[in-house]
Amino acid sequence: MTASLDQTPSTIDRIRHDLVGLKMPRALEALDHLVRRLEQGEITALEAIDTLLAEELTLRENSRIKTALRMGRLATIKTLTGFDFSFQPSLDRDRIFTLAQLGFIERCEVVHFLGPPGTGKSHLATALGVEAVKAGKSVYFSTLAELIAALGRAEREGRLQEKIRFFCRPSLLVVDEIGYLPVGAGGGNLFFQLVNARYERGAMILTSNRGFAEWGDVFGDPVIATALLDRLLHHAVVVQIEGSSYRLRPHAELMPEHVRSKAIIAPPLQAQPRRRGRPPRLDPFATAS
Repeated sequence: MTASLDQTPSTIDRIRHDLVGLKMPRALEALDHLVRRLEQGEITALEAIDTLLAEELTLRENSRIKTALRMGRLATIKTLTGFDFSFQPSLDRDRIFTLAQLGFIERCEVVHFLGPPGTGKSHLATALGVEAVKAGKSVYFSTLAELIAALGRAEREGRLQEKIRFFCRPSLLVVDEIGYLPVGAGGGNLFFQLVNARYERGAMILTSNRGFAEWGDVFGDPVIATALLDRLLHHAVVVQIEGSSYRLRPHAELMPEHVRSKAIIAPPLQAQPRRRGRPPRLDPFATAS
């Protein structure tokens, strides 16, 4: 086979031509090096073919992931390996890595990350979104403020249902920063329409610095907040993070004591038995007797 390669350089030219026609740039780039290794007896013909295809597949997969991350608005890449679990001992590391297996997406569940600012909620939500993209799932990331602004603009232009369908297409919708900015009039109703459209049809990840009992204040309407939680807690995983801000750790001594102390987030409602169909009506604003 070595002699054949030496005597027929036109064969290599034809392979190069075919790789260009097949749009396999990485395979074309690796071809000469693999031919030299083949001629020197370092690899077999099958190993050369396997390596050539693997190089091209890796390039295409990386390109797919890069494009999907951009389309999903996951511009800032966060990973689970880059998360400092030692700084947030309240987090169950195994539970987070179980979520990374993405079964919650197949079950169309909602994952809630609750905790004070800087405790890693957005990092974890983004990291799970990245894992989903790597697994071939479609993902879209937005803050609540951006989401409601987009829905409001679509409503004014008579395209609300079209926009809701757009936000329903991804397998996973990540909504960040619930409670950080006030929701304007009508915003809660728009968000409810989207949540209702995705209910039991698509998974979501939500992050919030406010407990569920405060969502009436967040959305400016206890009725809308109750209706939202009615659906968002029916098939839900609630991860509560208690701790200090990771971003402020170098300057912790400069912060007031009430800021440095652990913020208290109202505990999640008692989980209901998982079942399909209409969820039970919940009153997240009732106080315990």
